[in-house]
Amino acid sequence: MNKKKILHIIYNLGRGGAETMLVGVLKELSQYHNIVVTISEVNDFKEELVCDKYFCLHGASLKKLPVMVSKLKKIIRDEKPHLVHSHLPYSNFVARLATPATIPLVTSIHTAISAAVDYKKWTIRFLDRFTYRFRKSTIIAVSKQALQDYFSVLQLKQGKAVVIYTFVDSTRFKFTDGPLGNNPIRLICIGSMRKNKNFEYLIKAFTLIRDKNIQLDIFGYGPAFEYYQNLIHQEKVNIHLKGLVKNIHELMGSYHIFAMPSKFEGFSLSVLEAMASGRPLLLSDIPSFREQCEACAVYFDLNDSGDFIMKLNAMLNHPENMKLLGEKGYQRVMNNFSIGHHVKQLTDLYEEEMRVKN
Repeated sequence: MNKKKILHIIYNLGRGGAETMLVGVLKELSQYHNIVVTISEVNDFKEELVCDKYFCLHGASLKKLPVMVSKLKKIIRDEKPHLVHSHLPYSNFVARLATPATIPLVTSIHTAISAAVDYKKWTIRFLDRFTYRFRKSTIIAVSKQALQDYFSVLQLKQGKAVVIYTFVDSTRFKFTDGPLGNNPIRLICIGSMRKNKNFEYLIKAFTLIRDKNIQLDIFGYGPAFEYYQNLIHQEKVNIHLKGLVKNIHELMGSYHIFAMPSKFEGFSLSVLEAMASGRPLLLSDIPSFREQCEACAVYFDLNDSGDFIMKLNAMLNHPENMKLLGEKGYQRVMNNFSIGHHVKQLTDLYEEEMRVKN
């Protein structure tokens, strides 16, 4: 029997959360013939990308939206997919304008758009509202907050929508007890070097503990890398920017605590990776982190950098509680956020959508 074809479209294959999730899922979708389409040619995954066909639209700006739509229409006519699944705003716009009504369309929302930088632009909000009304798609949101946020911010009447949590690759990330000793205390943070990631908060907090043997390593890269590097140098704090690495799963166990100061998140993959590694979590007190981690983390007030230091000291003064937090986080991620959970929910939705259309 011929495999059904799924066309997946995403802006590019840089190492972000949405991109990592898609590449991971594709490895588990061998029951389908998978076609991957990107708008930009960036591909940090190289041989990790598993698909049957790959196309690039070579249109990295909204000015080329009509051309991208035309190119995707041709690919759809030629390949005749049974379903189209798009990720992230630009790809969602192109997919909605190019996918005929006879083919089911699923679009994934990966963040809470109320605080997303892209959605501060009226053009993005307009295009999202317009394209959703033009061609309604089944929405997959990565969290309950992201789902509610999407329809509320865009003032859209909610159509068919589901929450499918992202996942961690438990074959790569393994539970460890963490480093022996505390000289120095080592914290890890992972995130794209963008101003909306709020690393300023951690830099300010670390000015309060210059005399302590506590080190923070931040992994990631992005347009604000030099800005943060200059700010760290100016404040003379024990924070180090490590850039992008491919072996974060090997490094995670050498840190005592995972910290994240985000003002908003959809559903953080790096937090899941820290949980799967058994790292105790020190996170900003935002709804998506509460939804993701529940009682498996310590939360700090984003309006008070001193609260971060107070919570950090409390953790360090009670290592038995840190160990318990790490164990609880590991159990939560294994019970709720495995790739098996995600793929089953996703393929069930795919099959339902294709049955309805056929």
